[in-house]
Amino acid sequence: MSGGACQGLPASLPKTHGQPLWLLAELTYKCPLQCPYCSNPKDFAGFNDNELSTDEWVRVFEEGRKLGAVQLGFSGGEPLVRQDLDILIREARQMGYYTNLITSGVGLNERKVESFRDAGLDHIQVSFQASDETVNNMLAGSAKAFQQKLKMAREVKAQGYPMVLNFVTHRHNIDQIDRIIELCIELEADYVELATCQYYGWAFENRQQLMPTRAQLERAERITNEYRVKLAAQGHPIKLIFVTPDYYEERPKACMNGWGQVFLTVTPDGQALPCHSARMLPIEFPNVRNMSLQKIWDESPGFNHFRGDDWMQEPCRSCDEKDKDFGGCHCQAYMLTGDATNADPVCSKSEHHDLILEARAEAELPATEPLLFRNERNSRVFYKG
Repeated sequence: MSGGACQGLPASLPKTHGQPLWLLAELTYKCPLQCPYCSNPKDFAGFNDNELSTDEWVRVFEEGRKLGAVQLGFSGGEPLVRQDLDILIREARQMGYYTNLITSGVGLNERKVESFRDAGLDHIQVSFQASDETVNNMLAGSAKAFQQKLKMAREVKAQGYPMVLNFVTHRHNIDQIDRIIELCIELEADYVELATCQYYGWAFENRQQLMPTRAQLERAERITNEYRVKLAAQGHPIKLIFVTPDYYEERPKACMNGWGQVFLTVTPDGQALPCHSARMLPIEFPNVRNMSLQKIWDESPGFNHFRGDDWMQEPCRSCDEKDKDFGGCHCQAYMLTGDATNADPVCSKSEHHDLILEARAEAELPATEPLLFRNERNSRVFYKG
């Protein structure tokens, strides 16, 4: 959703922010897979016993619609773990949401796809770890994951959904970008997100093992562009979306279209966040169990923390691009510099940009550490530590 989605807002709303058009419901942190680049918090195990109930989620959806939210994403963890998912889909659809299920496909079957369709689900995105079965299953931590994903991707297409696939690319699979695209063509995908790994959560812990070299990245983008030209000439409808990692940019992205401007995330235990990674920040965020979404969005200190530009330090404060990138990603600034008010180090104007240059140089070296997999056991180490 583009930044232009905020145009035409009622004049009565505060000028510092618009309305939350996109609501992301992280239904659970539980997941049968162990992807080492998962964006869930590393200490997720500490929140698994306190998930919102069905009724609490329905109330959140109702409050979101009153605020103006029009698109609702069901994610996790793995949202299929929730036994009430079809109920939540039906309730949300009746409220008028466009609903989107973001899933690994593990736990999905023909009956569930049909049930979700009957409940009014609009969109299913299936994620893959690689086009190679061995690599896919190694990264997922499951010997059956790849074949299950293939089967469910075909089932989603067979039941009339647009075929939307997501591949997170990194040094373990980016050299097979042509085979990834060929698999997507074989599966008759309509949209494919080739999302080069971004280094948050578990991916940040595994950055040395995941970050591709600049040459690998440039090759992958070139091949993707060649496929775009070839497929367009054939009249093929597939759309290939290539997402460049922040670490190879010189200017930061306008993270989430600006802090508390368009996106609102609710975690499994009810914490409301301006983005799905913000839980790591030393900021107190409200919980939907204790405060309405309207008060959370308009009045809570957490959501107002980085609105406007009063919080900005140099070089952001005097930068002529601050209205385009809003200082970049606060989570990235916090992870790399320890201060979320610093300019995103991705920006070449940042005094900490050398940290990004060092990461690029490190990516040119062979990985020396084993992957740290995202699972309950490893998460409990972070939770206790």
